[in-house]
Amino acid sequence: MKGGEKARLGVIRLMLAAVKQREVDERIELDDSQVLAVLDKMVKQRRDSIAQYSAAGREDLAATEAAEITVIQEFLPEGLSEDEILAIIAAAIADSGAESVRDMGKVMAIVKPQVQGRADVGVVSGLVKQKLG
Repeated sequence: MKGGEKARLGVIRLMLAAVKQREVDERIELDDSQVLAVLDKMVKQRRDSIAQYSAAGREDLAATEAAEITVIQEFLPEGLSEDEILAIIAAAIADSGAESVRDMGKVMAIVKPQVQGRADVGVVSGLVKQKLG
């Protein structure tokens, strides 16, 4: 605030509002993993917005959304590499005894908490489906 970074301050306020909104809606106090889920959802929403803005030729709005993603990601844990994700998936498949795509739910139940906020769950889901397919 004192640094005069109004755009950054606005994004931080949006993040706090999203967390508070979920706490009020559900009448609970969020733990760290739930806060990560809220921030992860915010990043996903902005990625969707970027795709829509780019398709509509509104690069100015897409750039604003990209800047917001950068600020939000500063508060998320460091992302996982593809090798780390594949290792987590392999361990989950072994633990759950999954053999086909029908067992994908079991694997995702194990993988999702480990990658939440550190990798795009949609990408991870695709990798799991690829491994089981």
